[in-house]
This record gives sequence, C-alpha cells and structure tokens, in this order.
Amino acid sequence: MDLGDFQLDSPVSARRIVVAMSGGVDSSVVAALAHATGAETIGVTLQLYDHGTAVGRAGSCCAGRDIRDARAVCDRLGIAHYVFDHESSFRETVIDDFADAYLAGRTPIPCVKCNMGPKFTDLFALARDLGADCLATGHYIRRVMGPNGAELHRAVDPARDQSYFLFATTQDQLDFLRFPLGAMPKARVREIAGELGLGVAGKPDSQDICFVPDGDYAGLVRKLRPEAKEGGEIVDLEGRVLGRHGGLVGYTVGQRRGLEIGGLSEPLYVVRLEPATKRLVVGPRSALAVGAARLSDINWIGGDHVGPLTAKVRSMAKPVPARLAGEQLLFDAPEYGVAPGQAAVLYAGDRVLGGGWIEGTEAA
Repeated sequence: MDLGDFQLDSPVSARRIVVAMSGGVDSSVVAALAHATGAETIGVTLQLYDHGTAVGRAGSCCAGRDIRDARAVCDRLGIAHYVFDHESSFRETVIDDFADAYLAGRTPIPCVKCNMGPKFTDLFALARDLGADCLATGHYIRRVMGPNGAELHRAVDPARDQSYFLFATTQDQLDFLRFPLGAMPKARVREIAGELGLGVAGKPDSQDICFVPDGDYAGLVRKLRPEAKEGGEIVDLEGRVLGRHGGLVGYTVGQRRGLEIGGLSEPLYVVRLEPATKRLVVGPRSALAVGAARLSDINWIGGDHVGPLTAKVRSMAKPVPARLAGEQLLFDAPEYGVAPGQAAVLYAGDRVLGGGWIEGTEAA
C-alpha cells in the first residue's frame, strides 16, 4: 500500500492526525494512510444537513448515510470517530449565502464557502482541541515545502485537481493541513480502498453541489427565496426587448441555452444580469470579451511572487496569462464567460498564489 506524505516530524508514533471524513472513498483512504504511519489517528465528521430532506439521494457528503460509512471505515481501521453537528452553521454560512448570491445576480461557489467555513475553520478548531499535530483531508491538491515554508500546488492528476476550490486557504491553515492524495491518481485511491476491504471502495463520487436536490440549483433558490420566481425582460445590448425570462436565478453570464428567443440571426449569450430591474441582457459572443476583472477579499499565499501569473476564472477553465495590479486582474488576451460571484484563482506554474472573488468586469 502507498503511504501518503503527512510531513510530520519523527517519531510519527508520537504524533496525532485528525482526518476530516465525509464518508467517501477519498477521505476514507486518507484515514487508512494516516493509520498506517503509526500515528494516532482520529476521524472527524461534520454533520452539515439532514440527508433525507436536503438531498434525498446518494452521492453527497456529510449527511446520514455518509456518516454511517465514515463510522464503518473507522471501526474497520480501529480508530476513534467523532461526529459534530454543524447544521445551523452550514445553513447560515453556505446555503443562505448561496441563495442570496443567486438572488443578487451572481454565480456563487458554495464549495469554497464551505471550505472557508465548516470544512476548515470549524474543523481546525476541533482538531486543535483534540491535540492534533495536523488535519488531513481527501482533497486532490499538494502541500509542498518550499524555501519559505509550506506552499499549495495543483494535484498531479489534472482531472482531479481541486485547487480552484481551495484558493482561500490561509498560510496558517496550510501550515496545519495535509493532503496525502495530491500525488495520486484516483484509480490508485480506489485500489487502496479495495486492498483494505473498505466498504466505500466502489462508492460513487459526490456529484454537483452536495446540498442541492437533483442538481436543480434554481429550484432550491426559489424554495428558499420565493421572490426569485419573479420574471422580467430579456433585452439586447441596446435595451430592445426580445422576450421574457422566468427568473434571473436560472441564468449565468456566458449561458446560451434556455433563452427561448425566436427569430435570431445569430446565437445570443447572457452578457449580464440586472437584479434591480430584473432584466437579462444578452448579446453576441463578442460582447462577453473581458479585459479585466475587479477582485475582492484577495487571499495571497504566494510569498514574494511579483509580475505575470496565470488566472483561472471558472472551475473547468484553463489558467490564462494575466497580471494583478492591486484589486484589478488584467488579462493578456480577452477572456470569456467571466461571471461576478465566481473566483479568480492565481497560479505561478503549478503553485497556487491565492485568489479573490470576482466583483465586476471591464470589456476588452
């Protein structure tokens, strides 16, 4: 079995590792790797919502069935397992924020908010209360020791890399965190689970956002914020009315499908959302070209790096050359589909320099 690198001082047998366990195969294998080092290992799971009412399906995390799976893994490994109820905190800091952001015409990333809140901040306090030397998670990202301390780097497997969702990790958190799966392909992780006879070896990965029923984001927002059902006009860049929409919550910048506008001579895309007037502004793809983005709440873990870098403005996008000037992110070439509410994550090669939230854009 491969042993993940927990980067702990010897003797490891005198160390204590707390593992954040969601009930999935990734965090379960992290617990197994931690246990195999000889360190005392403790599994911790945060219950974030009621599985039946919030999700109603398998393939999520931090709820009923998943808690049972995490406990079963810990029982098989012979390690302690604790469950902490953080449902109210999760609703306030993640679910409510998600709904409010959509209502404001933004495109939120609740996974980042979860990492910034319950997943890291709350777990950090718990791990330290338990006397841990580190907190290990199943994220696919690497913690690399550089000349000036711990650095955050993209995972070896680009298809699994989760660095976009971890840009808000602070240096203090990085000093305490460990990511033993960052150098492994997913297939090897499942092999380890199978070799150890863990019941989660074949468990499907989490899909979509964990608390959204059937991936229907707009449906959840309409349930939590009934005013999101209010429709409005679809207008072109000159303000001419082209049709009507059934609520801005169903749209995001760069979207083409679902506009239901007839008689078009060219494809139209969502250019911006105007919550105050409930107007959906559409235009040709050229209208999506962005030359700069204004960022807020920038988190910097890039040390003394200055000058050019690359920026990723959507989870599935490729990093593109850019420069950071204060709170302005300047793209070397026009970038498309840059949506307020999303994050801009900054890199120097594979190293994560940090990032910020996109507040607004400037046309190219």
